[in-house]
Amino acid sequence: MRRIGVLVSGRGSNLQALLDAESHGELSGQIVVVISNRSQAFALERARKARVQTILVTKSEFPDRQDFDEQVSEVLRSYKVDLVVLAGYMRMFTEQFINEFQNRIINVHPSLLPAFKGVRAQWQAIECGVKVSGCSTHFVTFDMDAGPIIMQKAVPIFLEDTGETLAERILPEEHRILVKSVRLFCEDKLRIDGRHVIIRE
Repeated sequence: MRRIGVLVSGRGSNLQALLDAESHGELSGQIVVVISNRSQAFALERARKARVQTILVTKSEFPDRQDFDEQVSEVLRSYKVDLVVLAGYMRMFTEQFINEFQNRIINVHPSLLPAFKGVRAQWQAIECGVKVSGCSTHFVTFDMDAGPIIMQKAVPIFLEDTGETLAERILPEEHRILVKSVRLFCEDKLRIDGRHVIIRE
């Protein structure tokens, strides 16, 4: 069974979706460690409740980016992690970290990439007046939100939508495609071919 490390910075609803899927035997992998860069992240409480080991790595301890990422890498290595999942993790990685875990880092993002990269993607979509947004899972590369796309789910935008209401409607779809993407990885059903991710069902 594949061993999963989850990196979090906030409330952890995507982490909870993964924990729930694992508890129901729907993940095909085991979450062995949850790492956060914020001591107040509610995601840590979710992990503890599920009896998953939690580790805190903070900028105050490791102000240098290289040292910070090396510490995170060391934790992941010590838990023999096969897959790194970013579930609302609000830090950019160094090239060294990306290279060490190349094609083994999955992120979920609240837009139909390559549109609306970065923070507040739902608000970006509203401001641009697009009719459809959604969410994407992708493998992480050195360029932000630019790696090969695994899955996407479209969500319509209504005239009365705000960034908040759109975010609320996108979130459950994030949960679904993240769980499925992780399961596919753990079942060895994802193959990267250049910019494309081929899913073997």
